[in-house]
Amino acid sequence: MDVTRSYGRGGDGAEDAGRRNEDVGDAGHRAEDAGDAGHRAEDVGDAGHRAEDAGDAGHREEVAAGRAGAGEDVGFAGLRTREFGYLDEGGHTYLDHTGAGLPPRSLVTASAARITGGVFGNPHSESPASRASGQLLAEARRAVLAHFGADPAEYAVIFTPNATGALRLVGEAYPFRRGGRLVMSLDNHNSVNGLREYARTGGAATAYVPVSGPGLRIDEEELRQALSGRRRRPGPARGRRAPGARGLLAYPAQSNFTGVRHPLEWIARAQEHGYDVLLDAAAFVPASPLDLGRFHPDFTVVSWYKVFGHPTGIGSLIARRAALAKLRRPWFSGGTIYAVSAQAQWHVLAEDEAAFEDGTVNFLSIPDVTAGLRWIGGLGMDRVRAHVAGLTGRLLDGLRAARHSDGSPMVRIYGPEQAGAARGGTVALNLLAADGRIVDERIVIRDSAAHGISLRTGCFCNPGAGEAAFSLPPRLLRSAARRKVGSLEEYLELLRLPSAGAVRVSLGISSQPRDIDTFLEFVTRTYRDRVPGAGGLAARAGC
Repeated sequence: MDVTRSYGRGGDGAEDAGRRNEDVGDAGHRAEDAGDAGHRAEDVGDAGHRAEDAGDAGHREEVAAGRAGAGEDVGFAGLRTREFGYLDEGGHTYLDHTGAGLPPRSLVTASAARITGGVFGNPHSESPASRASGQLLAEARRAVLAHFGADPAEYAVIFTPNATGALRLVGEAYPFRRGGRLVMSLDNHNSVNGLREYARTGGAATAYVPVSGPGLRIDEEELRQALSGRRRRPGPARGRRAPGARGLLAYPAQSNFTGVRHPLEWIARAQEHGYDVLLDAAAFVPASPLDLGRFHPDFTVVSWYKVFGHPTGIGSLIARRAALAKLRRPWFSGGTIYAVSAQAQWHVLAEDEAAFEDGTVNFLSIPDVTAGLRWIGGLGMDRVRAHVAGLTGRLLDGLRAARHSDGSPMVRIYGPEQAGAARGGTVALNLLAADGRIVDERIVIRDSAAHGISLRTGCFCNPGAGEAAFSLPPRLLRSAARRKVGSLEEYLELLRLPSAGAVRVSLGISSQPRDIDTFLEFVTRTYRDRVPGAGGLAARAGC
């Protein structure tokens, strides 16, 4: 018997013993615990459990006819009070939504009630407790596909620990070989950059498409040349190249460094050139709808804690079934096989998503993805996008207006300086002292922490965007690589960098105009007309 079917596609119709797991949003229906008709194991978003839309019991706050201020939505102001009140109760200003979303109170309490109100076992079995878990896992797969408008006949959902885990699945199993290519944008998270090691091992060529201009956007002509296997000028490429060879294009829908949104139209263009496309959507989907019924990347990776804060440790690889069939896993493990022999040393992988879910999936937390999608769907992704865009405009306006007494700017922004469709709510910057020099990022993180502000400093695991932002030429980077460096400080000196990175301010669902005002006031009061010293700062351990 193939026990993996209890939580794969074949688990869709599994019924909990003695009860039915009701649709997560079915108001008033009781999801009975397995075999216990008197025990309510409410599904995560069930209105009978009162995990209401946006945490509001019994009603929805309508969007105000007008805005109380730039980027302010009265509905989101109420949401802040209900779901994220712990921020203001603790005097905390949270500006690191690209690092992690914040958990709404209602999702956390509903999760605890579900787990403690039912019996859920390892899904690799046919017991009542296992079937209960299998039902919820199948439900979560359907919820993910529905959220992205993905046809179940075209797409499969594989649950992973995070977006990085999803990328590793593709990297280790993709058929990289001599004559093939891995094309990446210079603007990529390190977890995408790491794919080049798999490509090199397989003998494929690797090529980076540069970013340029004040907005640090990808050069579309360079992209076209890279996809064709020819380049107009020498660039950062490695390995043997064969003109016309095809392979994999990997790029982010939105930069986690600058907030730039790269065109989704490139997906079809690359596929026309014979490429599979891997879309890193981790920074994009928390505040923007992604329609996989319109755009059809072969592989899409997300981390759910970035979208709605809870649960952590769950991501997804959303893969076209045709592309999934190309992958060849280098190993097998518990749960991934249909049948196996130890003595004869053969195995047969499962035919569905289970073939890529190593060991036992996080079956207690994956149902929280269903609840989170129901929660954010109740808000409306278009509303979320408008909310974050309005706040981003307010932030950018304030940063551009920040000046020292002599009129010199206090801020240098990396990426687009205007809010709009071409950028998200992630803003990278450096603060400038009164003498025009960059304020050490360690000073900024120290001072902002003292003011109860959470933001991010460094290179944000995106070295390519950082190299472009600081205009580092490949020649200088190659020269530094040949030197024996004993510390990050020595490396910065070799590259003649004034800082180990930038300051990143990122906005999300829980953000309010007062958060931006708090940050701008902090910047002005702390650094205007000042040249802060770096004395007493600890040495940098890394970027």
